[in-house]
Amino acid sequence: MFSKRMVTIVGVLILIVLTIMLLTITAQHRSHPNILTRLAINCVSPFQELVSSSIRTCQQIWKNYFSLVAVAYENERLRSALNKAYELNNRCLETQRSNERLRALLEFKETNKAFQLVAAEVIGRDPSYWAKTMMIDKGEADGIQKGFPVVVHRGIVGQIIEMTGHFSKVLLIIDQNSAVDSLLQRTRVRGIIKGDSTRSFFFEYVLRKGSVKIGDMVISSGLDGVYPKGLRVGTVSEILRSNSGIFQEIKVTPYVDFEKLEEVFVLFKPPHPAIQQ
Repeated sequence: MFSKRMVTIVGVLILIVLTIMLLTITAQHRSHPNILTRLAINCVSPFQELVSSSIRTCQQIWKNYFSLVAVAYENERLRSALNKAYELNNRCLETQRSNERLRALLEFKETNKAFQLVAAEVIGRDPSYWAKTMMIDKGEADGIQKGFPVVVHRGIVGQIIEMTGHFSKVLLIIDQNSAVDSLLQRTRVRGIIKGDSTRSFFFEYVLRKGSVKIGDMVISSGLDGVYPKGLRVGTVSEILRSNSGIFQEIKVTPYVDFEKLEEVFVLFKPPHPAIQQ
């Protein structure tokens, strides 16, 4: 017994052979078309259309395949070029910002020629909440000593509390153990800046009769023997006057953004001039 599929294939082959025979016979009588010619055309045309359609479909699939491969390669090339452009742009942006910081530090250095300044890079921070310290990449080998003030162009950062040969620990002025003898630039009212382990600090021991306004600039007085006179500390942001007591409670916002420090200056105390005999 033949299967249905085999019978179908044989039938199609017989039909094709008969069609070819009819085309051959009718090709000899083109000038006199008859019923055999019409029958041959009607039988062959569907097969021709099917073959032609299949060939066109295969050609289109082949063409699309190569087009997709080319597009994939081009897409990968453009993605690689875009990543390189992003990387180059990021490096240029970092270089620009670094130049801006260094330019500001250089201008600060030029306006403070009475002191010797050593540039240092911040290399670490204390992760604890209570201690506000950071590490810099300069130490005793660079002439750094305990108590030296650390500053940036915007104002006071802190002071050196520990050193090794090439590294130093800086106590920030927002630390609770820090104190800066300061005064209001407008009225010359004196007080002590005390840190509170946040991004601000308090201006303490300011008499109630002292004139203080929101926005007043607080600067170092130079009387504590650590920070030179006139360095910026911050601005008055809040004033609390209680019904009793002789002092005001003043909150000050620092000029320095301690979370974004990258480069600082260690300020050397000027040597005392030799006494002439």
